[in-house]
Amino acid sequence: MSTFAERLKSAMDSKHLRQSDLIQLVNSIGEPSGVHIGKSHMSQYCSGKTVPRTDILGILAEALGVSPRWLRGETDSSAASPIRTATKKAADNHIYTGDTHMKQLKKSTKLNDVLYDVRGPVVDEANRMIDEGINILKLNIGNPAPFGFRAPEEVLHDFRQQAVNCEGYSDSKGLFSTRKAIMQYAQLKNIPNVEISDIYTGNGASELINLSMQALLDDGDEILIPSPDYPLWTATATLAGGKAVHYICDEQSEWNPDIADMESKITDRTKAIVIINPNNPTGALYPREILEQIADLARRHGLMIFSDEMYDRLVMDGGEHVSIASLAPDLFCVTFSGLSKSHMIAGFRIGWMILSGNKRIAKDYIEGLNMLSNMRLCSNVPAQSIVQTALGGYQSVKNYIVPGGRVYEQREFIYNALINIPGITAVKPRAGFYIFPKMDVKKFHITDDEQFALDFLREKRVLIVQGSGFNWKQPDHFRIVFLPRVEMLKEAADALADFLRTYRQ
Repeated sequence: MSTFAERLKSAMDSKHLRQSDLIQLVNSIGEPSGVHIGKSHMSQYCSGKTVPRTDILGILAEALGVSPRWLRGETDSSAASPIRTATKKAADNHIYTGDTHMKQLKKSTKLNDVLYDVRGPVVDEANRMIDEGINILKLNIGNPAPFGFRAPEEVLHDFRQQAVNCEGYSDSKGLFSTRKAIMQYAQLKNIPNVEISDIYTGNGASELINLSMQALLDDGDEILIPSPDYPLWTATATLAGGKAVHYICDEQSEWNPDIADMESKITDRTKAIVIINPNNPTGALYPREILEQIADLARRHGLMIFSDEMYDRLVMDGGEHVSIASLAPDLFCVTFSGLSKSHMIAGFRIGWMILSGNKRIAKDYIEGLNMLSNMRLCSNVPAQSIVQTALGGYQSVKNYIVPGGRVYEQREFIYNALINIPGITAVKPRAGFYIFPKMDVKKFHITDDEQFALDFLREKRVLIVQGSGFNWKQPDHFRIVFLPRVEMLKEAADALADFLRTYRQ
């Protein structure tokens, strides 16, 4: 019996289709139903690393003009059987419907190098398994609600009370009361020179990160981004036409940025430095002296600073979070945060962006930000309406991050469980709810971390994200979300230990 990858290649060869051709066909046929695949998905299918979900497999079959049952391997027929003439003609880069002749609508080439593997091929394989009725323990996304975390009751109460008054647009930057609360929060963080007009609300900080990259980068402009990173930064910089240049965060130094490596990668095309503090995926909390060195570096080279501080209220062990903007009143800084993690309301989609410091040198850039902000009209108003309550009211997250609290105890458990597995080491995270352990690749003969994640998923039904999904170049790390209760984390750790006893690539 042939494998799925062999049948796929056979059907592609018979149609004289390259992978890129098939991707375009699939996305054209799948558009009405919202099905979309990228280069990394197709590469996984063709290499045999994963099998597509049922809905994607059906569209692949349609695009190739073969029977879905044949492609799935449910028939021993050695020949791919055509199923419709229109699809066969579609392979010639056109779609024919009766007398209508239409060109295919292809995705922009700007997306060719954009990757977001936090929801990539490994997740696709997990979804395929779920479709088949297999239960998967998901440790891939920092989404608090499915693991029993709830927003403060006061926040939900105010959301219900104010929803009826949130039916219209707000100012493009957000409600005055919302931005006033954020401005006061910025003052508590000692972020200098911030006015109401310097605050933008977004549908999560993710929207604003994308907007900020689009406003800044021309084709070929460079921006320094940490490795490992939250991959949205690299993706949005690439989409904007820029070049993401990754500086190393040093695991031997508690994952702090390597300042010498950062400076060595500055060129005359570099426009900005991105820091993620507290860091996702490592959980590092940057000390003041490191932040001062980064500010000095930006000062010497005339760079602006983007600071992603989404986890600043999830700091453990008595640590202090310092906003780099508070150390750089003479530089132009953009600081991002939101309520998704600190208030356990990721689905509300409310984040913000604060401009601070030397805004005189950024007048033209700010004009671009305002233009893009106006184009999207405003962020969702019901979620904006609870920011004042959330930032000024009872901070229930504080109970989670101290001894006896869920996040603290779950961190303690997963850290100790991981470092007790032969071949696994880890730096204890100081903030957030992620850990980024290291594997002994010589012991396990690992050369492909994505394959490791797929193999672990298929054998133990646990979903993690490989280190390369965070733009880490070596195949020796993976990220685990420690939001599940200790009982579930124990199940995952036991499964990993058992898997690694015999696993070799």
